[in-house]
Amino acid sequence: MREFWIQKNEAGQRLDKYLKKLLVSAPSGFLYKMLRKKNIVLNERKATGAERLLEGDHVRLYLSEETFCKFTQEDAKWEQLPELDLCRLPFDILYEDEDLLAVNKPVGMLSQKADAEDVSANELVIAYLMRTGAVSGQDLRTFRPSVCNRLDRNASGILLAGKTLIGLQTISNALRSGTIGKYYRCIVEGRLEEGCRICGYLRKEEQRNQVFVSDAPLSDADKRIETAYRPIEQFRRATLLEVELITGRTHQIRAHLASIGHPLVGDVKYGATRQETGRGMFLHAYRTCLWDGREITAPLPKAFQRAARAFSKE
Repeated sequence: MREFWIQKNEAGQRLDKYLKKLLVSAPSGFLYKMLRKKNIVLNERKATGAERLLEGDHVRLYLSEETFCKFTQEDAKWEQLPELDLCRLPFDILYEDEDLLAVNKPVGMLSQKADAEDVSANELVIAYLMRTGAVSGQDLRTFRPSVCNRLDRNASGILLAGKTLIGLQTISNALRSGTIGKYYRCIVEGRLEEGCRICGYLRKEEQRNQVFVSDAPLSDADKRIETAYRPIEQFRRATLLEVELITGRTHQIRAHLASIGHPLVGDVKYGATRQETGRGMFLHAYRTCLWDGREITAPLPKAFQRAARAFSKE
C-alpha cells in the first residue's frame, strides 16, 4: 500500500488527473477500475476520479509494489535533470518569489526541448529549483514547474517560469488574456524614422519552421497579429527599435518587421542581407510588465551592445 498527501501544488486538480501523473504508464481503464474496486481511495472513501483535490487530502493505493513500480517512473524525472552549479548558473536570475521565477536566457539556449536529448531553459529551471529546495523529487512525480513563454534560440532575454501551480496558472492566464506587457529591443536593417503600430495575418509552415505575413487572411488557419515599434536610435544603415509584442505568435517580430522591409540584422531566414559573425540576429526581450504593475528588465547582452556601438560609428 502507498499513501500520498496532497500538497499545495497538487490541490485544485481532479483526482483522475493526479493519478495519471502519479501512475504515468497506467491505462485510464486500469485507474477507473481500481477506483471502482476501492483499490484506490480518497480520504479513506470510495472515489470516482472527478473529485477536486484539496491540500491535506490523502490518497491510498492498495496496489502491490510490483504493480506500483510498473506504472510509475519513481524519481526518474528529476534524476535525469542536468547538473547545476548554483555559483555558475547558465542564466541570470532577474526576479524570484514564492510562485514566479524570471531568468535572462542567453543566445543559443532553447526555451524548451525540441528533441528528447536537448537540455533547454525549462530543464535548467527545474534543476535550479531542485538545487535551491523549492521543489523535491517527490513533487516532480505529480507537478512540473515550467517556463511559460518562449524565445527563439538565437534571441535572448526574459523567460517567465511558474514555480508553483498557482504561479503557472497565473502566468498562463495573463499571457492568454494579454495582461502582460512584452517589450523587446532589436536592430533592424534600414532606417525607420517614426514609430508605428502594424497589423497583419500570420501563416505558419511547420515543415520549414517559418511563418509568412499577409495583409489579409489567406486561410482560416491564418492568425491575426499586431506589433508596435518605435525607434530608439538611428544609424546609417540600421535602426535600434523598441518593439511591443501585442499578440504573441511564432517568429512574429522577425516576420512582421521583415514584411515591411526591415528584417532583423543578421536574420537571413527572414531576408537579412548578410549574416553577422558570431551572432544569428539581434533580438532581446528586455522588459516585461506584469499584471500587477511590477516590471522586470533584462540588460542587453554584451554582443548586442557592441553591435549597436559598431553601427553608430559607421
